[in-house]
Amino acid sequence: MMYHQLRILDIKVTLSYFIEPNPGERGWGQRHRYASYGLRFEVKRPLESHDDFRKRINKAAREEEENTTTRTESDNWFLGSKLRNRGSIHSDIWNGTAVELAQRGAIAVYPVGGWWKEKKYLDRWQQSARYSLIVSIRVPEVEVDIYTPVLNRVELAVDINT
Repeated sequence: MMYHQLRILDIKVTLSYFIEPNPGERGWGQRHRYASYGLRFEVKRPLESHDDFRKRINKAAREEEENTTTRTESDNWFLGSKLRNRGSIHSDIWNGTAVELAQRGAIAVYPVGGWWKEKKYLDRWQQSARYSLIVSIRVPEVEVDIYTPVLNRVELAVDINT
């Protein structure tokens, strides 16, 4: 069992959503002018409590709004948050061991600004945002079923607030 825990594996996280263009603006010369809203994802770090994870997500959302990002996280991500957060399809690959992956245990999807915040009279901020989050785990050269245990944990743990 120890052999598989030390195996190097990849997870690929892909977040996709529809950006509604601004009804009154033609270009995107200024921040938050073209897209109705944006979404971002973050993965809990090893040894980070769920409470600290929530605090980090809230801070990241505030910094994104104020355009004052101070985080310099690589954390084994191929692109990192600065490069992956462009457009409406965000994808990145994390590389590490099974033990490191097991210590993560949570992914957050959170909103960032857009014209829906500036044009409050349109009441677009009250609408729900549809998105797709796909997580793929690749374990090269391993003949162990990882799908079933992961599926069982995800089905029990998914909590979507509507």
